[in-house]
Amino acid sequence: MGYPRIDGRRVQVEPLADRESKHHIDDIRVDPDGQLPPASSRQAAQIGTIADRIRAARSTGAPIMMAYGAHLVKNGLGPVVSRMMEAGWITHLATNGAGVIHDWEYAFHGRSEEDVRTHVAQGRFGTWDETGRHTALAVLAGAVDGMGYGESIGRMIVEDGYDIPAREELKKALTDWSGDPADDEAMPARADLLQAIVRHEIEPGRHAVEHPYKQHSLTGNAFRLDVPLTVHPGIGYDIVYTHPLASGAAFGRGGMIDFQVFAEGVSRIDGGVFLSVGSSIMAPQVFEKSMSIANNLRRQDGLGPVRPFIAVNDLTEEDWDWNAGEPPMDNPAYYNRMGKSFSRMGGELVYAAADNRVFIPYLCRLLTG
Repeated sequence: MGYPRIDGRRVQVEPLADRESKHHIDDIRVDPDGQLPPASSRQAAQIGTIADRIRAARSTGAPIMMAYGAHLVKNGLGPVVSRMMEAGWITHLATNGAGVIHDWEYAFHGRSEEDVRTHVAQGRFGTWDETGRHTALAVLAGAVDGMGYGESIGRMIVEDGYDIPAREELKKALTDWSGDPADDEAMPARADLLQAIVRHEIEPGRHAVEHPYKQHSLTGNAFRLDVPLTVHPGIGYDIVYTHPLASGAAFGRGGMIDFQVFAEGVSRIDGGVFLSVGSSIMAPQVFEKSMSIANNLRRQDGLGPVRPFIAVNDLTEEDWDWNAGEPPMDNPAYYNRMGKSFSRMGGELVYAAADNRVFIPYLCRLLTG
């Protein structure tokens, strides 16, 4: 017998329109052509160096991967990063669950963020039907087509909805399976989708989900431009797990697909650039495991380890030169998870301490003019 569990199917969800959200997309979005915020001479020099390395990498066709935290979206920088994608300066994006949740809410509802303290006390934090419902169903349906978490959400935004197959179609596919290894991944995805359809009485066919603000969506624009956007979630981290439709199997499968897509990108990053913007935990942790996989495969092929150029942007102020090695334990920089993890990856590292509302617009302007 397993340990006692709470019954998440009893959670009462409410319409997203009933939530008092903190910000509207028009209040936060940053215009890529707008006036640049002030930057220090040190920040300007570091961003200039990073821009030069990106230009050099793209001149050889090497990838530019950027991992980011949700604050980049909440700071309205989606249009700026989209501009860089459109110009070919970013070839892969990676974020956590919150990074796509806020982006989706802005694309769908025009608003995002809530009063966490008040809503937790009321048992209402994150219990918003459309966010949990559409995220879960888009990821469930996307996995049947071999899509990961990020691609599934991007498709829903761009196509304004998703398709749910009929029960009979899924049942037939499950019972007729011949054991073809090429269909291994789709079979459990179909079973998970069928379970959700039956348990929650989901109607088959087209589920229209209009996204009036999709032009500002980083997730949607990545899908439109065929730039991989991978999501690296933690079960229980995000508000979508409060919804009765939440499926650990579906989110786990989508996240695993995305991790493998991310690791494939890292395997090709020799001579390229990896940017980490406001992601102090997810980016370094996922990157180091992907580097290990990439170097494992390269070793089998008789190749040396990947040597990327890594640029980290966050708010923590420090003067330690991570290219000189790790600081001693009595130095506060020793406990900087980003610096420690990235400095162990074998490549050159630049740490730029700046608000991402300074870093990203400046970098975009240097690259796109």
